[in-house]
Amino acid sequence: MPTISSFYGILIRMFFNDHAPPHFHVQYAEFKATVDIELLAISTGQLPRRAQELVLDWAELHQQELMHDWQLCLDKQQPKQIEPLK
Repeated sequence: MPTISSFYGILIRMFFNDHAPPHFHVQYAEFKATVDIELLAISTGQLPRRAQELVLDWAELHQQELMHDWQLCLDKQQPKQIEPLK
């Protein structure tokens, strides 16, 4: 599972050939969640409130890049790194 970005201790990852809908995986300390790229919402799992806000803000800024990486992963190609939240 490639890590496509990391910031403030948050890891953003995608699986190759993962199931729909388009999403990415988040890990922060012992917390894990899945974020729907189109809806910009957590679909499974949970994150602390502040981490959730940071992840969703980042995802909104990089939604098109996330969709492109999603397609690359479906095609079993290495996704591109996405700039971290600053």
